[in-house]
Amino acid sequence: MKKFDYRSLNQSQRNALLKRPGGEFTDIMPTVKEVLLGVSQHGDDGVRQYSRQFDGVDLSSFRPTEDEFARAKSSLQEDTKQAILDAAVSIRTYHAAQFPQSIEIQTRPGVECRLEWRPIRRVGLYVPGGSAPLVSTLLMLAIPARIAGCEEIVLCTPPQRDGSVSNEILFAADELGIHSLFKIGGAQAVGAMACGTETVPKVDKIFGPGNRYVSAAKALVALPPYNVPIDMIAGPTELLIIADNSSDPKWIASDLLSQAEHGVDSQVVLVTPSSSLAIEVEQSIEEQLSSLPRSTIARQALESSAIILVGSVDEAIEFSNQYAPEHLIIATDSASSLTGKITNAGSVFLGPLTSVVFGDYASGTNHTLPTGGSASATGGLTVGSFMKPIFFQTVSEKGLNSLAKTTAILAEAEGLEGHARAARMRGTYRD
Repeated sequence: MKKFDYRSLNQSQRNALLKRPGGEFTDIMPTVKEVLLGVSQHGDDGVRQYSRQFDGVDLSSFRPTEDEFARAKSSLQEDTKQAILDAAVSIRTYHAAQFPQSIEIQTRPGVECRLEWRPIRRVGLYVPGGSAPLVSTLLMLAIPARIAGCEEIVLCTPPQRDGSVSNEILFAADELGIHSLFKIGGAQAVGAMACGTETVPKVDKIFGPGNRYVSAAKALVALPPYNVPIDMIAGPTELLIIADNSSDPKWIASDLLSQAEHGVDSQVVLVTPSSSLAIEVEQSIEEQLSSLPRSTIARQALESSAIILVGSVDEAIEFSNQYAPEHLIIATDSASSLTGKITNAGSVFLGPLTSVVFGDYASGTNHTLPTGGSASATGGLTVGSFMKPIFFQTVSEKGLNSLAKTTAILAEAEGLEGHARAARMRGTYRD
């Protein structure tokens, strides 16, 4: 990891620390556009063509069979099944409390306004299934969709080379009652959900992270001619840790490595006022890497990561708010007292016992979070992400004249006589 003393850097050098690796799609956009066009024009045949080309899989049917679901349930270890169910309980408990409430208010005598929430009818979920089939992502997406009341959940996940889907994903999908599951990955999966094929239903909104091709495809289908809303563009994983001398360097190192092993373009950052802690964390990282199965990936990610020395915890928080991390750990004695100072972060983990991986899997909060600094303006996935607000208003005779007058005057000020006329015709206001 690169090391910096924040106090000795000029503003340009400080700004450079806010940059993330990866996230560019320019080089792959022509390919992704071709895939989306091919799927939109050729449906299932287009999906099969690109599945053969990119995944090396030729499937006669995209749907898992009942036997595959049964085998997944019987072959999984009981502790794995129980862990999936246990995580689901925490996620469901947290998200059920988020269900948005309707409001009704009288804005002036005789004018009533309401806001009511409706679930999105059909949602599409993308769950990565390549080198690390993410059953946790399935839970994080499907559970709030169920709570929201979405009528249909369409799930796409990449098949393995032998045409199978991981037992964990099949088991979780079955437990969550997801029956529209398709063995499709990459940009072709996004295209299938955005356009619809003979087999895959067209969805109203697409959710879920993926590789660069998936992210680029999501960015494109959100625009004309597809116009399918998406949750967010999920970039590479990132973690920022604020720690002081009260922290255990081994724990800090393990948290940094937990996110570095996601991918070569992941970024992890340690910000600390303690030079001795920085040295101990570096040493522990090297020790732990020697036995980490995904050490090659983690080492590449660490090349774009940093340890930053600051003058105080307050200065660390100031930097963190500028960086706006996807994940933020505050590993200090006073962590809980610092929450009011945190303005930009996706998910925050307070205190030395609260590892970032608990949020990845089972504490209950959602792990679909803003990346690339977008946490400065948006947040993670909620039940409300799977719903939409609808506004209602009712005007009675009691409020008509007052409202008509205000509306007509404002419409005339904007030069929209048709608007003003529609208001005057209903009210007694004429001048």
